[in-house]
Amino acid sequence: MKNPATKEVIILKYNGITHREAPDLLAVEEPMEIRMEFGPPTKRKSQNISITMRTPGADEDLAIGFLFTEGIVKKTSDIFSARAFGENMVTVSLQPDFDFDIKKLERHFYTSSSCGVCGKASMDAVKTIATHSLSCQEIGWKIQPEIIYGLPDTLRKAQDTFDSTGGLHACAIFNPAGEMLALREDVGRHNALDKLIGHYLQQDQIPLDAHILLLSGRASFELIQKAAMAGIRFVCAVGAPSSLAVETAESFGITLIGFLRDGRFNVYSGVDQVSSLPGSA
Repeated sequence: MKNPATKEVIILKYNGITHREAPDLLAVEEPMEIRMEFGPPTKRKSQNISITMRTPGADEDLAIGFLFTEGIVKKTSDIFSARAFGENMVTVSLQPDFDFDIKKLERHFYTSSSCGVCGKASMDAVKTIATHSLSCQEIGWKIQPEIIYGLPDTLRKAQDTFDSTGGLHACAIFNPAGEMLALREDVGRHNALDKLIGHYLQQDQIPLDAHILLLSGRASFELIQKAAMAGIRFVCAVGAPSSLAVETAESFGITLIGFLRDGRFNVYSGVDQVSSLPGSA
């Protein structure tokens, strides 16, 4: 069965002074339109919310996760249905009695860190609609370093599409014992996280405050913002965090770990939630 997340092409492979034709798999990147239906049964309205470049797969999860992390919906019961139309459009239908004013829609969208928006304004915007505000001290559990060290290997072994293409970001949810519970991949790191959060929202398992989130790349502001919206309080990233990501993590009581690879990591916020190794200073 064809994998919609990959596409085979014929390329030239060079090795020294020789070359040959060979098949290669690419990660698919296609636009997806997210639409929203809302209003009473006799006056239903349809609105284009976003067009995002994504890797096909778990499209309904992506659309629902996007609406949740942008603060448009707050719980599973706000959503009546999510339906895919064709290959590149998903319509999320809100409950008829959902109180939604289309004029307020633009207030829910945050500019990404690449756009130079004021950091304080961005964090304040998240705080106005985030409903989960546990501090690290309130969670009541700590993570052993040896569990943290093992997370990237577990993620990597489960990345089937990455193995085929080498071109996807991934994020995964683990329990405190280091067991992986769910994984999503996408060409966009924010899409991968929206797919993951959308999956858990539909299972009515938000907030994810008893779980660990692992990011396959860097930790940017928008990813920590989405984690905060989902009530995630422990985030690990294989790459580096940005300064605004660290400030946001501190503001929401999120433990943030970066550079998790090769048997080492840095703790940027929430140090009390990481257990000390015997003999450490």
